[in-house]
Amino acid sequence: MPSPITRLSRHPLIPGVLLLLVTLLAYFPAWNGKPLWDDDGHMTAPELRSLAGLGHIWTKLGATQQYYPLVHTVFWIEHRLWGDAPLGYHLLNIFLHALSAFLLYRVLRRLTIPGAWFAAALFALHPIEVESVAWISELKNCLSGVFFFAAILSYLRFDDTRAKRSFITALALFALGLMAKTAIAPLPAALIAILWWKREQGGRLGLKRDLLPLLPFFVAGISFGLFTAWVERTYIIADVNINFNYGLPGRGLIAGRAIWFYLGKLIAPFNLIFSYPRWAITPESWAAWLYPLAALLLAAACWMFRGRSRAPFAVLLYFIAMLFPALGFFNIFPFRYSFVADHFQYLAGVGPMVLASAALSRTAARISSRGFSRALRLLPVAALPVLAGLTLRQAGMFADGETLYRTTILRNPSSWMGWDNLGLESLHAGNLASAITSFRRSVELYPYDFESHSDLGIALMDSGLNSEALDQFRLASAIRPADDQVLYNLGKCLAGCGRLDEAVVCYRKALTLRPESVEALVNLGHALVLSGQAREGIAMFRKALTINPASLPALLNLGRLMMQTGSLPEAMAYYRAALDQNPAELTILNELCAAFMQLSDPDDAIRAARKARSLAHSTGREELAKEIEGNIEEMKQVRSQESGAGINKEKEKEQ
Repeated sequence: MPSPITRLSRHPLIPGVLLLLVTLLAYFPAWNGKPLWDDDGHMTAPELRSLAGLGHIWTKLGATQQYYPLVHTVFWIEHRLWGDAPLGYHLLNIFLHALSAFLLYRVLRRLTIPGAWFAAALFALHPIEVESVAWISELKNCLSGVFFFAAILSYLRFDDTRAKRSFITALALFALGLMAKTAIAPLPAALIAILWWKREQGGRLGLKRDLLPLLPFFVAGISFGLFTAWVERTYIIADVNINFNYGLPGRGLIAGRAIWFYLGKLIAPFNLIFSYPRWAITPESWAAWLYPLAALLLAAACWMFRGRSRAPFAVLLYFIAMLFPALGFFNIFPFRYSFVADHFQYLAGVGPMVLASAALSRTAARISSRGFSRALRLLPVAALPVLAGLTLRQAGMFADGETLYRTTILRNPSSWMGWDNLGLESLHAGNLASAITSFRRSVELYPYDFESHSDLGIALMDSGLNSEALDQFRLASAIRPADDQVLYNLGKCLAGCGRLDEAVVCYRKALTLRPESVEALVNLGHALVLSGQAREGIAMFRKALTINPASLPALLNLGRLMMQTGSLPEAMAYYRAALDQNPAELTILNELCAAFMQLSDPDDAIRAARKARSLAHSTGREELAKEIEGNIEEMKQVRSQESGAGINKEKEKEQ
């Protein structure tokens, strides 16, 4: 008798609907998860939100954090649809993940592999996949996964029918997937493993039938992969202090240990961490070589078993092929923190999952006892709620930054990245003491990260500890001397210490590296004004406005300077422009009142002050409201005095 899953799978839409529903429920804690770590760098930046910005996504290297134009096009569309609200971003990731699971089910059905639906559900609900689905930035994995499985399905149709349309469709889907993430570049190698297993009854792979058609796929995969490696090296790795001098033996050790790490997490998905401990590379230690040796022995055992079944060796080939870009043979940015990450095996883990599902299904079919057979057939159904529960728990870790980084530190106290990011969460929340504690721990664990020193410097400076902050900014500058943000922070701290000449030098250096930095222009202008170079300072403020006409600091500084120099109409223009951009800013309203009074226009001054008083009341600042009320009374007296003086003058003229 067919199992319940088998009976359901006979309906073409039911498996997909079920996969979507269970996936949505399992990821419920992440539905409204706040942006994490580098999400802000992936979600569309303000300068890219126009149609011209969409063009830059495709044509301008460095416009986005990574050159994955299809992913950033989807982010661009998402911003048009729901702005920065996280719900839409998370639901799309979850939907794409469920769609990948359904396409995997279709692939397995086409290959007539037993346990197809359970394997798809295992992929949908396995907690190892949570990092790829609950993290907004990993739209890369979810989107490329859809194209990956769709391309395999199309290629299998081509393999059965030799229809050119299926071949072209598969190649086009693969190309689109590469533009989402080049981690799917090993797809043709994975197809060879699948075809080799498929030819189990027919013997060897054929050059003309099996290998030559895959040549365009290899060319596309290698080309895109090399291009991505160049972009990573030029635009990302070159900007940070990472030591990749492992040598070939060291890279072999990384690969050997990583293979067993990933297999272990698939079998026992417990204690999953956003950033795992980064192990030491010790080629001189014989124990370190046990990992690659054990991997070779596993491969040999699977090869020897091929006479009974090619499946284990095919799965191992697939697993290693899909992991290959992240096994240490290429330099990738995350190796700065750890040699392994859950999202690296998003697609690779599918192979062992399918093998386990098929083995369970075949075992159930061979058992002669009917009652026991039925119980075994229901075992997958019983296992899915357990997996869903683990995924539900793991998804909760991605609810917000503080939860994620505290969990990371709890499970990996040596994660300096976790400490630094926890410090940033505290800094953004205004908890300076907690931020300083976290940043100090980060620089203790890894003193070579310029960002941690710079972050600690910012927290110290905001706490008024400028002298200590200056030391941290100098350390950051020593590690990263040609970084505009480090130089900007150093200049800001020097200005806070009253060392204006040194601050001006730092700001100028920062602007040579990033001429469009409005913040650096405004702070340079302010330092120049304080050091007696008002004319040049005004020029800096005006230059800042040419880049960003809505810059509030530039508008306010120009308004104040015009007031001081007696250019009252010009000052009013700057204040009004500032008020247009920030109509609820009390500072502007108060300064506008003063400008009106100097223009001898107490009526407009009173109107502005009344608006400020109303705003102070609405925001609960009652003491300020009373102070403004007193100012209004003084303005009324001035108006009365001016009015009385005007009447007296008229009388004198009449007399």
